[in-house]
Parts: sequence; structure tokens; C-alpha cells
Amino acid sequence: MADNWVRVCETSDVDQEDVIRFDHAESTYAIYRSLDDDFYATEGLCTHEQVHLADGFVMDNIIECPKHNGRFDYTSGAAAASPVCVNLQTYPVKIEGDAVYINIPDDDAELR
Repeated sequence: MADNWVRVCETSDVDQEDVIRFDHAESTYAIYRSLDDDFYATEGLCTHEQVHLADGFVMDNIIECPKHNGRFDYTSGAAAASPVCVNLQTYPVKIEGDAVYINIPDDDAELR
């Protein structure tokens, strides 16, 4: 699996305790900013009904899916409340200057 750092946005594009959507190739990702100004990335679709998580509600380290209110811990990808039971894939994040990058493996399509 090769590293593939992809520029996503500026740090100022993501408010604290919020999420934005990022589409790359044929996949969707969700980029989060915690109250501590740490950035995280997960796959962008809920594992339960394939709804965009960026339309959901963020509180603390939890993203709540807008469709059935399933919850995930976005820092680990762990399913945190039903009806979701499959964890989210997470991705490494780095900040360079004011830019946010995520590492999308070349074989990411095989993970879906």
C-alpha cells in the first residue's frame, strides 16, 4: 500500500466541532476538526445506509448520521450507537502550513 497524500482544504475551511465532505476519484471522505483543533478523516458515507456523513451532526468526537441517527467516534471510526454496527474506515491526516492533507492508499477502492 503506497502513500498518497491528497490536499483536501485549508484548515480554516473546517470549523471546530464540524465536518466537511471531500470527494476524490470515486470515493467520498469526511474531514473533521475537533475542539482541540485536531483534524481527522473517515470514509464519507455511513456504513448503514450510505448517507453522506458531512450532512450529519458533530458533537465532541461523535458524528451522527442524518438519516437514522447512528453514531460513530470519528477519531477511531468505531460504531458508537445503533443502528450502525460496522466501523468507518479512517485515514491519516497531516497539516502543512494551512493545508489539510489525507493519506488515501492507492488500493483504497479494494477496501469498499
